[in-house]
Amino acid sequence: MREYYSQMSVLVIVLSCIPFFARFEYKNNRAEEIVLVAVMAAAASLSRIPFAALPGGVQPVSFIIMVTAFVFGAETGFMTGAVAALVSNVFLGHGPWTPWQIFSWGIIGFASGMLRRTPFMKNWALRLFTGFAFGFVFGVIMDIWTVLNLGENLSFATWFAYFQMAFIFNLAHALSNVFFLALFFAPLVKILERIKRKYGLADDI
Repeated sequence: MREYYSQMSVLVIVLSCIPFFARFEYKNNRAEEIVLVAVMAAAASLSRIPFAALPGGVQPVSFIIMVTAFVFGAETGFMTGAVAALVSNVFLGHGPWTPWQIFSWGIIGFASGMLRRTPFMKNWALRLFTGFAFGFVFGVIMDIWTVLNLGENLSFATWFAYFQMAFIFNLAHALSNVFFLALFFAPLVKILERIKRKYGLADDI
């Protein structure tokens, strides 16, 4: 049974993402809204590639997804995160981990959009804390896939040992989120808000 853990988990993740894609697909989206998702996902994807050579999880993808969701809402945030994972892996390599990355970055975008009118995204200190926490959310989800993919005995000791080994990687991701949010959140929000007003784009949620 253990050899099927990875395949079953990928199936569950894919099924979890389908409602988000279906809602976006069948909604009456304007061309500008579709282009927006494509552009922000491309920006997040391209920003990941130069950082791939750095150790740990240092990269600005989660930051770009969070800002997009803050300005345009949870649905746009999910789509940006999901497409960013899909597109960036064209360059960095696809595999059974791709659906998990699609889900992980999509959920970060969705959660950021849902929190955008709360202090967790409006307050400077809480926003940094949220970005820090999202670094670990992404990491833990991907760590779950890794342990399932190993096909080993899923004991508490196995989970704890792997999460312990991955802690530095997840910490690097979390701290990079804090860094980018602290320095570039306000300028990027200003740019996106200007685009939003210019093209009359509405919030999706």
